[in-house]
Amino acid sequence: MRIVLDGMGGDNAPEEIVKGAVAAAEAISDEICIVGDPDAIEEQLKKCKYKGSQITIVPAHEVITMHDSPVKAIRHKTDSSMVVGLNMLKDGSGDMFVSAGNTGALIVGSRLLLGRIRGIDRPALASVYPDMTGGDPCLLVDAGASSESKARNLLEYGLMGSVFVEKVWGRPEPRVGLVNLGAEESKGTSVTRDAYQMLASSKLNFVGNVEGRDVPKGVCDIIVCDGFTGNVILKLTEGLSLSIFKLIKNTLKSNFKAMVGGALVKSKLSGLKDEFDYEEYGGAPVLGVNGPVIKMHGSSTERAVKSAILRGIPYAKENVVDIIKNEMLEMAEYIEEE
Repeated sequence: MRIVLDGMGGDNAPEEIVKGAVAAAEAISDEICIVGDPDAIEEQLKKCKYKGSQITIVPAHEVITMHDSPVKAIRHKTDSSMVVGLNMLKDGSGDMFVSAGNTGALIVGSRLLLGRIRGIDRPALASVYPDMTGGDPCLLVDAGASSESKARNLLEYGLMGSVFVEKVWGRPEPRVGLVNLGAEESKGTSVTRDAYQMLASSKLNFVGNVEGRDVPKGVCDIIVCDGFTGNVILKLTEGLSLSIFKLIKNTLKSNFKAMVGGALVKSKLSGLKDEFDYEEYGGAPVLGVNGPVIKMHGSSTERAVKSAILRGIPYAKENVVDIIKNEMLEMAEYIEEE
């Protein structure tokens, strides 16, 4: 298997990208191909004292920045690390593409260069979401690829998320929940009400509407919502968790007794903090396009890059894209053609 890595995407490229690739190479036998400025990448490999042959470099002399217009960047920066990497996935010279670059550009590039899976109206970004009760994490779909969604899109998100969770995470019959402002099927907008009926009529293991307060409780394995709502949920959770840990830290330092108590629960708190750490999960798959694409956090470090590569490998090896294609053919009867 050949993993294609965007060497110039993200806030910490290429240093942390290369370090993450080297760390991942120590854990797997697959080839890792880093796309980007050859001199800059080679310099970082030397700093890592890497002398193996498992990591190779593919030249790309342009960079898509976080400030670039997604459509213009994909169309005009054809020698960028992102476009070159996506084209490698398209022509079969790569089996999976991983990038910490511009999210909008990656979504647009995946859609334009790889194409959508037949029957998928809009690709979605799927992000790992922690279960705050201590259970297994959930998959939130969509996490920001499309700010608005139609009912059929929400059904597609549930389908694609179910295939991913079952095949990559190994959970049979994963539970699908629809984010809404009430548990009753009559609640919500016309879109969510229609989506409820479509999900309930499908073969998915649909458990109904999920209110915002229940999202962190692990009541389902796939959290379905439009990209605007999903992105707000993710960022609110991230900000809230950081604030809570900061508050706990300050409280435990407030006096001697608190410091003693803090020392006793330090390991427990560290484990809890890992549940909210995006670097632990690595990246989010772009579902609905013709190829395994993984989006990493823009500020990903070595640890996050390594996690994204290792956790993303089953996405390619389990042929999730092909399974989604087959499922969409069976699901066609539940989706109204427009």
